[in-house]
Amino acid sequence: MPQLLITYHSRTGGTRQMAEAAAEAARAECDTLLLRAEEAGPDHLLAADGYLFAAPENLAALSGEMKEFFDRCYYPVLGRIEGHPYAQMVCAGSDGENAARQTARIATGWRLKKVQPPLIICTHAQTPEAILAEKTIPEADLAKCADIGQALAAGIAMGVF
Repeated sequence: MPQLLITYHSRTGGTRQMAEAAAEAARAECDTLLLRAEEAGPDHLLAADGYLFAAPENLAALSGEMKEFFDRCYYPVLGRIEGHPYAQMVCAGSDGENAARQTARIATGWRLKKVQPPLIICTHAQTPEAILAEKTIPEADLAKCADIGQALAAGIAMGVF
């Protein structure tokens, strides 16, 4: 059965909620593995047929833990996952564009196939207290995450990508 790997990092819960919503919807379409970035490795990437990467943007960049996942896995899978479909989600306080660009650049190096634009959910957290606080992603935004998970998984299951 085709498999979707959803890899995420979350420090304050926002990205975790987004990844969980995507995984719950994806499971209706294909085998779905949801892993925190520190748990995921090259073998998980090699076993999957497609990927959904979810990360917060920290200080206008991809979160360190998510970047470490990419650093750890990049060369072991280079040239072995070309053409696999991917999508991405970013949980940001204000912008999210740079984290999305960084992930897209890594995916380009792997020669993955982008199947939709990045979904950026903005929490509008701008003070130190708000940035460090646990996040609650609104249901309407979680529905967008679920849509991405379901669509990506359905495409993988049907062989569309």
